Amino acid sequence: MAYQHYYGPPPQTHPNGTTILVLGILSLVICSFLGPFAWAMGNRALREIDSSGYFFDNRGHVQAGRVCGLISTVLLCLGLCLTIVILALALLAGAFA
Repeated sequence: MAYQHYYGPPPQTHPNGTTILVLGILSLVICSFLGPFAWAMGNRALREIDSSGYFFDNRGHVQAGRVCGLISTVLLCLGLCLTIVILALALLAGAFA
C-alpha cells in the first residue's frame, strides 16, 4: 500500500540513501575500512534530511547504514588497538628472551 499525501509535495528519496546502506552493510560483512565513510555520509545525509523540511521516505535506510558504519568503525578501532597491544607484547617478549 502506497503512502498517499493529500497535502504538500510527495515524499522524496535521498540520493545517497541506498549508497549509505550498502556501504554500512559491506563494512560489517566484508571490509571494515568502509565503516567511517558510511558513518560520515550518514551523518551528512541525516543533517540534510532534517534541515530540508521535506519528508524523505528512505530515512530508515540512511539511519541503518549510519549505525552499521558506526559499529564497524568501533570494531575497526578495537581491532587496531588489539593488534598494537599484541605487537608490543611480542616485541617485549622477544627483547627479554
